[in-house]
Amino acid sequence: MKLFLALTTVLSAAGAAPAIQRTFEDNDDTPLPLVIWHGLGDNFANPGIQEVAALAEAVNPGTLTHIIKLGDSAAADRQATFLGNLTEQVAQVCAELAAHPILSTAPAIDALGFSQGGQFLRAYVQRCNNPPVRNLVTFGSQHNGIVDFRECGATDWLCKGAFALLRGNTWSSFVQSRLVPAQYYRNPAADQYEKYLENSNFLADINNERVLKNKTYKENIARLENLVLYMFEDDRLVIPKESAFFEEVNGTEITPLRARKMYSEDWIGLRELDRKGGLHFKVTPGDHMTLPDSVLNETFKEYFGPMKTSKARGFARLGADDL
Repeated sequence: MKLFLALTTVLSAAGAAPAIQRTFEDNDDTPLPLVIWHGLGDNFANPGIQEVAALAEAVNPGTLTHIIKLGDSAAADRQATFLGNLTEQVAQVCAELAAHPILSTAPAIDALGFSQGGQFLRAYVQRCNNPPVRNLVTFGSQHNGIVDFRECGATDWLCKGAFALLRGNTWSSFVQSRLVPAQYYRNPAADQYEKYLENSNFLADINNERVLKNKTYKENIARLENLVLYMFEDDRLVIPKESAFFEEVNGTEITPLRARKMYSEDWIGLRELDRKGGLHFKVTPGDHMTLPDSVLNETFKEYFGPMKTSKARGFARLGADDL
């Protein structure tokens, strides 16, 4: 069976907290909670997330799944994927997870990001990370930004309006503080890159591309046990698709992450994470967010679940003050 995760119907739904408090300390059989952030055009009420939550439970029985939502209704949550200030949205999620009665008591959490939700979860790790993330897995995420998107559906007026703003006045303070995709728009062409560095409200910051570097961003990424980056082999939605691997695409020239200055100078901790064996690049067939259940099964089995390894137990002893 295949789970087709289209842009407007990506996985998500609310994961209700169980009535009984779970105990994680010294219990290697208790799976870590799994936090999921959905993609552009999605909302927390879509039925697909229930299949994913059920799959996480089947692979690792007892998993608590928490779906991030930025609106009380499905319509409001979907709107927030297009319209909103990402700095404020990430801060909202940081406060929500830190105050959650169960997530906040876990020694760590695992995180799963679909499309733009992947770079937003990375921002959570870099900016607050309380509770701390052990393993972060992202599918088709725009870690190095976008230069364009495939056209919206014929009657998707919210999408059409959003991208009309993106193409019309990308670098204005109005657009950068209100249009979500504009805040990870990044054109490496010489005449556009300086505008990006000067005006980007989100991506230039979390990628530490400006002269002044945030050391905490680097430290928090380096402390992950694993960062798993999935790229969709036939992705026609994310332009360029190689953004999922932090690759630089300038016209026809593609520069792999390990050949980039952000890696050699280790702006956000990717090189340090890579040297300890925690940075993984994976390709899955199909277009954007077309996922066979076998890929999700393998991911849940390998990267989520209990804190089994001695390495993970050491991670569990890290408190929020250590991160």
